[in-house]
Amino acid sequence: MNEDLTITTDDVLSGVDMSGKVVLITGGTTGLGKESARALGAAGATVIITARSEEKGQVAVAQLSELVPQGDFSFEVMELSSLESVRSFTDRFLATHDRLDVLLANAGIMAVPYGKTNDGFELQFGTNHLGHFVLVNRLLPLLKATAPSRIVNLSSAGHFASDILWDDPNFDSTDYSKMEAYGQSKTANILFTVELERRYGDIGVHSWAVHPGMVMTDLARSFTKDDFGDLASRAKKSGMKMPTLVNVDVGASTQVWACARAEALENPGAYLADRAVAQPSDYANDPEAAKRLWELSEQLVGESFPES
Repeated sequence: MNEDLTITTDDVLSGVDMSGKVVLITGGTTGLGKESARALGAAGATVIITARSEEKGQVAVAQLSELVPQGDFSFEVMELSSLESVRSFTDRFLATHDRLDVLLANAGIMAVPYGKTNDGFELQFGTNHLGHFVLVNRLLPLLKATAPSRIVNLSSAGHFASDILWDDPNFDSTDYSKMEAYGQSKTANILFTVELERRYGDIGVHSWAVHPGMVMTDLARSFTKDDFGDLASRAKKSGMKMPTLVNVDVGASTQVWACARAEALENPGAYLADRAVAQPSDYANDPEAAKRLWELSEQLVGESFPES
């Protein structure tokens, strides 16, 4: 087996001391987010996860505390598909925390049927990108005050399915394709990373976008047999091989690496896979497109975020 597909989060964090570091992870109740929380908590970090409900948050924190008895875990309720919920959460977080070393924007949805967020955005674009856009920017004062700090945005090789639909990002008039909508949202995660690094890298707030690989989680719960066939066809057309399915502790290793390892600082702003720099599509790596997306996102959410 390829050695890259056996390296786990615990391998990545071996010898790393995260004591005194505060880490916020969106979507930390299951899958990659929960495994990242466990591993970073085991390395000594104070970990706050977000959950979509009190019940899910309580269950996840109880499980994490059982796995890492010495860990410091807590949760906050936040719904990324509601900007009101995101803004309420950030207000609470800023009022109760004096530092934030790492923000892992992990939560997301994949290839779901057509729907709209509470604010009227296409569900995948609104949840995966716009919710995190508002979250990260509202917490930037704390990230800047804690610098050096890190922002890690979970993307995917699925971004090859679509560029940003600049004239119709919410599929108001375009025929809906769940894979193109997912691809657009994952392209947005990379472009957001590019612009974050341009704006704030010089002051010590660094950002990365991460492709975790194909991981055994419930993210693809909306996938049908036809969807998997569509995914395989798109991968073939783009010259990519379908990735090998891996366990969650392997899948989360790259995002944890970006959160904690000094080596990640050698390539800030990069798109990562298997704990190394990878090559995204040309449209996802375009600095001008990154600026354009930032401006479009500000218009859509009705909120502006200055560079300094």
